[in-house]
Amino acid sequence: MYLIAKYFILSTAGLLFSIGVTYANEPVSGELTFGLYQSDKATEMHRKFKPLIDYLSEEVSRLYESPTKFKLKIYKSYQGANNALVTGEVDFVRFGPASYILAKSKQPNIKLLAMEEKKGKTRFKGLIVVAKKSPIQSLSDLNGRSFAFGNINSTIGRYLAQSELIKVGVTSSSLSKLAFLGRHDKVFKAIELGDYDAGSLKESTYKKMNKKDQLGVLHSFENITKPWIASANLPPKLFKALSTALIKLSDPNILKKYKVSGFVPVKDADYQYVREGIQKAKQF
Repeated sequence: MYLIAKYFILSTAGLLFSIGVTYANEPVSGELTFGLYQSDKATEMHRKFKPLIDYLSEEVSRLYESPTKFKLKIYKSYQGANNALVTGEVDFVRFGPASYILAKSKQPNIKLLAMEEKKGKTRFKGLIVVAKKSPIQSLSDLNGRSFAFGNINSTIGRYLAQSELIKVGVTSSSLSKLAFLGRHDKVFKAIELGDYDAGSLKESTYKKMNKKDQLGVLHSFENITKPWIASANLPPKLFKALSTALIKLSDPNILKKYKVSGFVPVKDADYQYVREGIQKAKQF
């Protein structure tokens, strides 16, 4: 009787352990949370990303061979979205390169799903601009001048721009004043109005707003397209299904909403250029 009871206890414990392992390696309730930082009204962002979420729900369910739903969670700040990825509050995100590097430094086990491609390219330009009639001719001329940055966590708007300034000896202490204005369009407007002598913004904003040739490009530098990143908790099979679904996405009606032509495979080394820029910006 003792042997029978002992065998029952061991068998039950083994069953419970196997159930625990199964649940630990599967997504809870077949639902994945997609995290974004807010770049528009929440209602507009939900509308913009609904076609993608519908596509991923169908394609990932097929590849994963299990029904998988997706929901969108929007964070008001870069930092809030970054913390959500690091802590596993969200399953995957679309981030700027600098946000990826910062999150990776806090949680090394986050993984890259794919990177965006724009017209066959994964690199594009960041700009440092001045008023068209400005006497400033080079980056070194910015010593003693005022400078407008974008968001304090922005790849182009802060980190890579500061890295470029450091290369020519321009630092925060050598500027007459500086500010983080939050958005690329605000940077453009501040320079146009004469509030700041120079500023950093992305090329697409410059082209969109510079219809009257108000500003000129003082300096350009490379940036890399956005990575899509999975949390450290996403199971390998589900990670592969999600990565494959993104890279297979070819519907132009969906892709054009995010101003991309597609997704391509990615590795951490692709973002080493940004990692080095962030390190150099610490000297600013």
